[in-house]
Amino acid sequence: MPKHGKKYTTAVKEISRGVFYEPADAIELVKKVATGKFDETVEVAVRLGVDPRHADQQVRGAVVLPHGTGKTRKVLVFAKGDKAKEAEEAGADFVGAEDMVAKIQQEGWLNFDVTIATPDMMGTVGKLGRILGPRGLMPNPKTGTVTFDITRAVQEVKAGKIEYRVDKAGIIHAPIGKVSFTTEKLLDNLRTLMDALNRAKPTAAKGQYLKSISLSSTMGPGVRVNSLKASY
Repeated sequence: MPKHGKKYTTAVKEISRGVFYEPADAIELVKKVATGKFDETVEVAVRLGVDPRHADQQVRGAVVLPHGTGKTRKVLVFAKGDKAKEAEEAGADFVGAEDMVAKIQQEGWLNFDVTIATPDMMGTVGKLGRILGPRGLMPNPKTGTVTFDITRAVQEVKAGKIEYRVDKAGIIHAPIGKVSFTTEKLLDNLRTLMDALNRAKPTAAKGQYLKSISLSSTMGPGVRVNSLKASY
């Protein structure tokens, strides 16, 4: 069993075991027990009633959080010509084509958080599948990162767009802001994410879809949320 520090142990004592908190109360408690000396990220873990082993029960997508995540994300756009110029004007941090592919392949350069590509570039970008794929950085039409509407794609990422994807255990992990955010802003972001997850429910999923929800800060313990009765 992992050993926890005194601050973590003290924080755990603030949380009632076996209790499912209303969303706003859970957020307040997460903020209260955050022990880090930095502005910790508030994260949500949602266990879904799906079997990720089946292709028709995959849950993946993207959503723009109304109050952002509190983190500035570096965007790399694979595009040429007018679309490359459009990406620069939209605020992309890095723009390129074959040159960027070579930089990643040869130098192992990965100083970016999100990649966006125009559809005509995917044949070239596909060469990076083994590098970007495992890191969740590969452009994907399902998350809106393969598109000719470069301006919108870049602006959404800068505004707080996050991607979510169910893992092998059937859990979605996602950031919803920082501890410094007000409870109202974190609650708005949580509602927006939960609405997106509900809309993304696979038709093949049977039984209870939202199994459990837990909130935590980067360094703090989890707080269970009443996902059955609470209104998001």
